[in-house]
Amino acid sequence: MRRSATLLFISLMAAASSGPQAQAPRGVNLAALEGWDIVIAESPSPAVAYAAEELQRFLEKASGLRLPVTSKVEGKDRHVFVGASGPMRDSPAGFGVEGLGPEDLRIVIRDGAIAIAGGEPRGTLYGVYAFLEDHLGVRFLTTDHTHVPPAGAWRVVGPVDRTFRPPFAMRWSYYGEVNRDPVFAARLRVNTVTGDPKLGGKTGIQNINHSFLRQIPSQKYGKEHPEYYCWIDGKRIAEVKSDAYDNEPCLTNPEVLRIVTEAVLAEIEHSPGTANVSVSQNDNNKYCRCEKCAAIDEREGTPMGSILTFVNAVADEVAKRHPGVLVGTLSYWYSRKPPRTIQPRPNVQIQLCSIECCLIHPIDDPACPKNAEFCRDMRGWGAISKNVSIWNYNTNFSNYLLPCPNLRVIEPNVRFFAANKATGIFMQAAGNAWAAELSDLRNYVISSLIWDPSRSGARLVDEFVSLHYGRAAPPIRRYMNLVHDTAEASGLHRNCFAGKGEQYGLTSEMASQAVALFEIALGLAESPEVASRVEKASLGAYRLAIDPVWGRQDASGLDAGLLAKTRPLVSRFLELCAKHAVDQSSENEPFAKARERLEKLLAVR
Repeated sequence: MRRSATLLFISLMAAASSGPQAQAPRGVNLAALEGWDIVIAESPSPAVAYAAEELQRFLEKASGLRLPVTSKVEGKDRHVFVGASGPMRDSPAGFGVEGLGPEDLRIVIRDGAIAIAGGEPRGTLYGVYAFLEDHLGVRFLTTDHTHVPPAGAWRVVGPVDRTFRPPFAMRWSYYGEVNRDPVFAARLRVNTVTGDPKLGGKTGIQNINHSFLRQIPSQKYGKEHPEYYCWIDGKRIAEVKSDAYDNEPCLTNPEVLRIVTEAVLAEIEHSPGTANVSVSQNDNNKYCRCEKCAAIDEREGTPMGSILTFVNAVADEVAKRHPGVLVGTLSYWYSRKPPRTIQPRPNVQIQLCSIECCLIHPIDDPACPKNAEFCRDMRGWGAISKNVSIWNYNTNFSNYLLPCPNLRVIEPNVRFFAANKATGIFMQAAGNAWAAELSDLRNYVISSLIWDPSRSGARLVDEFVSLHYGRAAPPIRRYMNLVHDTAEASGLHRNCFAGKGEQYGLTSEMASQAVALFEIALGLAESPEVASRVEKASLGAYRLAIDPVWGRQDASGLDAGLLAKTRPLVSRFLELCAKHAVDQSSENEPFAKARERLEKLLAVR
């Protein structure tokens, strides 16, 4: 055996010495692109054309060179190829895009050429953003702050040959700053915000949501057919104010199945290109307890028994006409536990919701009782379905501006979801608000992690704080540590609803320290622009400091000393909220209502 290996080595060496000397591939100096151009196909897709513009824009900011965009190629080197084309394939960095999914990307850098391409419609655009981040150090921090470091005089990169396939097909960092800025969303590779073709459009995978309220509305059917709706405590609950919160359909009634199935098929036919459709419970616990529904649920050990039986039946009909479309249902609240024997059809999607879980501890922390049960359910669903997506909660929905001590758990949570083969992830936060507590930082961390769960959450936090707050960063970092250390030391387990800071273990003494840290940070800010960012970040500290008077309708019974101490903090808080366009105090309360209450307290003498 050793003799054969020796002979093989000698023959290879002889062949190498008899032919031309092979050269190792060379990298590219990104600081020396004079005379280069950006090459696209003659008829590129809107997203590829825009990707070339984005690359041109940020290369110019980094190097001062504005590379021309062209489809005409002379020679094989000194080109940045964006998207698939004949010249790209023939270049030293060339490759084919066959087999690359809609967001898969490949970047090759070698021998005087750079090629960035991916699957349609978003792979090439996302490839350009990955190139800018990984090789030029660009960071898309906020809607109005992109960090572009200078290329300098020497920035040799490569040789590189990297292929990336994002682990989640649907990604949504649900913040107002993303939802209201489609360009920013695309740069962060959040693929759920805009249908604009130049930004790659939306993924066909929609977020699964409550749907029975529109598929079988009680206003249409309740009066004449109460039997279509839930049986609870000896009666049907049919005519209600709100289907969303007050009733559910009877899922063993064959007419309910017919009506919902017809609604689902109509929805698919009116939405070409959709990859999934919701068939899901309303946002309440009024599931049907009639004899037939209860029998299924008792047998399966969960109200998901009757839900999944119904969803499977709808999915069977969808599969006949639209075999590529998934039928999704929420595994939420009372339906989170998987059934004992019923399995989802292959075209059924389960969207698992973590609303009960603790925000203070990682979701896979076995010592956290709220989270341990969720992990058992997720593993249970993973054992019977390949189509499990996640609805995760990342803010305090009762108080958008109150500090939420969950920054440290975002990374382990996302990694747990990825490790358990989640196909999509909706990270719900203050999506209907602007300037929620640390919303810019949180959005940056979440968007980065759901794109690439291998990243470090702590490093992302440090990177954002350093780049965004400059010399003011150290006291802001101490503030974040103070919030999280205090919450963790409390021993509490709390989910995404907290009326007061004390429910996360946050104290009035801690609030005074938090405000003091931001006063230090503001004094360190090197420019008015950075000072404004620091002020926005301080909203949570001031909101915590006024916790003793938050929610009060008037000053009756309020200690005069407390009111006098709190009044300047309330005044500063309202000033900051106005400056930074705060528009929601909670998921369901416009900030104007909170402002009205607080101004009454300021008026008391």
